[in-house]
Amino acid sequence: MSYPALADRTAVVTGAASGMGAATARLLAAGGARVALLARRTDRLEALAAELTAAGGQALAVTTDITDQASVDAAAKVVHDAYGQVDLVVNTAGVMLPNPLADGRLDEWTRMIDTNLTGALRVIRAFTSDLTAAAADGRTADLVNVSSIASHVLFPDYAVYAATKAALTQLSAALRTELGPRDVRVSTVEPGLTDTELGEHIDNPVLREQLGGMFTAIPALGAEDIADLVAYTVSRPRHVNLRQSIILPTRQA
Repeated sequence: MSYPALADRTAVVTGAASGMGAATARLLAAGGARVALLARRTDRLEALAAELTAAGGQALAVTTDITDQASVDAAAKVVHDAYGQVDLVVNTAGVMLPNPLADGRLDEWTRMIDTNLTGALRVIRAFTSDLTAAAADGRTADLVNVSSIASHVLFPDYAVYAATKAALTQLSAALRTELGPRDVRVSTVEPGLTDTELGEHIDNPVLREQLGGMFTAIPALGAEDIADLVAYTVSRPRHVNLRQSIILPTRQA
């Protein structure tokens, strides 16, 4: 779909090096938004920025580790220096590292919490003043957090991942009470089975095979499907907040 309401908006997309983040950045740029691409993998970001620029869009590659406060602060400065005030933030960065809780994988727990929850908070902290200022000027301002159906659907051995996504969904709901009265929309998108590289990070062979079986049994969503929902969400009239969306493959119950 085409989203003319995206024209002249200034967006920050985390996790932009691949998957949902890259797809969202492509769609926002195609709609006329200036897009700051935040992720750790510089080569991928620069390649995507070159692709979007060659297609007539505006894109800025900003190497960022959202688990590091100094890195996020530096990224915010780069974005502000290049594009000025931001009016659209999309948090897609995330990691999924399932294992039985009894395995005690503190390394995985820390990485998921630091990325999926605290990392999102760092980005929100960096750009909330932009969003409230944009809204005060009468412009549309959006914060979109990409969560997961794991926030409310139970999957064995995914407890910590699910907890981080439940926290992100709850954070979005609570932020609506703070930012909604200031005309900043806060939306949560909760995808089901989606074909991205997220599953490639799983080091448990049983769980990796189990996930592969799901992809065999169910035609999965693509990253572009999630991007389309994000673009639709932020293209609604300014007084409309599509607060929480669940998107599933048709065959996923």
